[in-house]
This record gives sequence, C-alpha cells and structure tokens, in this order.
Amino acid sequence: MTFVVTESCIKCKLTDCVEVCPVDCFHEGPNMLVIDPEECIDCTLCEPECPVEAIFSEDELPEEQKQFLKLNVELSESWPVITEMKDAPEDADDWREVKDKFQYLER
Repeated sequence: MTFVVTESCIKCKLTDCVEVCPVDCFHEGPNMLVIDPEECIDCTLCEPECPVEAIFSEDELPEEQKQFLKLNVELSESWPVITEMKDAPEDADDWREVKDKFQYLER
C-alpha cells in the first residue's frame, strides 16, 4: 500500500509533509507534490501533516480522487525528489478551498 497526493495539493503545494518523510518519497512538480509508491513505506507520518488534507492512504482514497493513484506513479518518475520544506507559493491560501483543480495541474 502507498499514500497518494490528491487534487487538494494543486496550486497549494505546501511542503509540511516532506519534512516528516523518512524515505524521501515525495517528488515536486511545478504546482503540486506526488508520492512515489515504490519508495513509500506506509508510515502514515505525512497524512496528518498536510494542511489541506490532500494525502490519503491508497485504501481510503475517495472515489473521485482514484485517478491520482496513477498520476502519482507517472509523475514521480519524472519529477525530482524533494526532501526539505519550502515556502508555500504566494497565492497558496487563495487555492486552499477551491475544488475541481485538476485543470490547473502543471506537468
């Protein structure tokens, strides 16, 4: 099993989760993070750290977010690993409550 970063992370890209990851499984894209399922050890540390509740265990992934499991796999293959917390994007707070953000995903 793995954890999955979902749509809520798009345009927020808060990196609180990265700091607690013991295996460096997070990868950073232009406007969101993803988790490499091959590296994730299912430690559960990242899930409660996400301020926008964008991280779910694979078993608890909401039906409308299932596409993000495949997307995390795909994007973690090309995006670089991120191991340290960074400042949030300047407009991250404007995006926290926005729903249906998939169209804004930058690859």
